[in-house]
Amino acid sequence: MQCYKIIHHTYYNFSDPVTLGTHELLLRPREDHTQRIQSFNLRVRPDATIKWHRDVEGNSVAVASFKPSRTQQLAIESEVIVQQYNEDPLDFIVADYALNYPFNYQAEDAVLLTPYLQPEEHGAGRELRAWVSSFWQESETVQTYALLQRMAQHINATCEYRVREEPGVQTAKQTLQGGTGSCRDFAYLFMQAAQSLGLAARFVSGYLHAPYVTGIGSTHAWAEIYLPGAGWLGFDPTIGDIVGADHFPVAVAHLPESVPPVSGTFRGAAQSTLDVGVWVSRF
Repeated sequence: MQCYKIIHHTYYNFSDPVTLGTHELLLRPREDHTQRIQSFNLRVRPDATIKWHRDVEGNSVAVASFKPSRTQQLAIESEVIVQQYNEDPLDFIVADYALNYPFNYQAEDAVLLTPYLQPEEHGAGRELRAWVSSFWQESETVQTYALLQRMAQHINATCEYRVREEPGVQTAKQTLQGGTGSCRDFAYLFMQAAQSLGLAARFVSGYLHAPYVTGIGSTHAWAEIYLPGAGWLGFDPTIGDIVGADHFPVAVAHLPESVPPVSGTFRGAAQSTLDVGVWVSRF
């Protein structure tokens, strides 16, 4: 078991005073047998009333409600100590019937997995399968895990990472045509390709401990695939590998736009600028 400290600061600065509406914050990491929270502190300025709930995906959501006063800055600061137990991410067993691709999900699983099986880019299946054929042929017998790992490695090897400040996620077609993207773009491409092969996929937003990166970091994104017997397994095409002890999931969803770390509204005729800083370190 390893302990990590994650600090996440978000500052919205406004050119003129505004009135803040309700904001939803997805900042508290998920908890399960691989990840436990030792402590979590959340500070919001101006002062807000915070209420917590779990959404339909089981994500912890903080709802911040502000008094009807005017401000020129919204500051959100979180600090969490996480106990990480996922030190051997390859320690899993896939059900016999799903060991090799292709396979079909059992009926009771397929009902629950339906939202994660439907590609958002309808009609892109043929193009995505053609792209998959560049690193795997249908005549080849392959373990399901090996195929997914090969896909993550292929994205890492053939696409160039770049930071994108603009909101939203590129389509899989845009990423393939341009050959560049952010971590969320690569995760989305991985999801769409997996879904075109009939595999259940979902988007994950969280943090990455990258000791080789100095300075201020940012949030990270990857994808999870449901493999019977093993459950939801994370794959990070940005680094071309399975998700392990350096990944800290915060929120999951079947659509990338459903899990921004901070979302909300304001009233007023003002321009806004965003400053975000993330620091992840062993504790």
